[in-house]
Amino acid sequence: MIEDLKEKAKELLTSKKVDVVIGYEAGTYKDYASPSFAKTAKDVDRFVWNKNCVNNLAIYITKAKGKVGIIAKGCDVKSIIGIIQENQINREDVVIIGIACDGVEIDGEKADKCNFCDVHTPKIYDILIGDKIESKESSQDKYKEVAEIENKSPEERWKYWKDTLSKCIRCYACRQVCPLCYCDKCFVDTTVPQWIPMSVNEDNNMMFHMIRAYHMASRCIGCGECQRACPMNIPLNILSKKMTKEVEEMFGYTPGVDIEAKPAIQDFNKKEDPDKEFIM
Repeated sequence: MIEDLKEKAKELLTSKKVDVVIGYEAGTYKDYASPSFAKTAKDVDRFVWNKNCVNNLAIYITKAKGKVGIIAKGCDVKSIIGIIQENQINREDVVIIGIACDGVEIDGEKADKCNFCDVHTPKIYDILIGDKIESKESSQDKYKEVAEIENKSPEERWKYWKDTLSKCIRCYACRQVCPLCYCDKCFVDTTVPQWIPMSVNEDNNMMFHMIRAYHMASRCIGCGECQRACPMNIPLNILSKKMTKEVEEMFGYTPGVDIEAKPAIQDFNKKEDPDKEFIM
């Protein structure tokens, strides 16, 4: 599989179809793989593919110059679809080397996102590496953690999030690792006006995470990178899943599935029921 991957990547570079291929190489921490950027066929020799290729490489396509080739798992392709939908890159400017993937591991255990994966074979690709893997509906409830919080009383929910988010040190690792956080200047970095004070405290932390959660509504594909990057082990996926659940129930929209679809929060239909609840 890895040899086939390298061959296809080298072909793209030598034929000048792309200026760079984004993939994985052996990392320096434990057995994890790290992002790798090949601009020549020789660079491709560094590429690896294994269970430790966890990173969602889609974050780099909005930063790369020229035409980009990218090695992408099914979940990563969901992010690429979202980036294309939001006009951050043209479909013709990215060559997707899709990987048929049956799951990746974090600290030797299958990543949580893989327990609910419905895209073992990417939705879209230009080149597919590996045999197609049929996706099966998971017997596990992907919204179980959300339901546990929803079942608490309002006072209990407030205390839970107040205590949980008080651990945040505002390092913004969650923002930096998210493929859909591509803004040149984030709202938290704006000083005129200053939406959120820079100081770290419970109120400011709560404001940052609540606003970010709303920004990700109809956009988060559940890659889990924000939670994985958090040095304080804050369960950020619960917030993201809550917003995804609401959008699915209210608008019947699931992010990263249909490249031709218009994201729910970007769409407006005058014929919609004016009494229908709406996310602002």
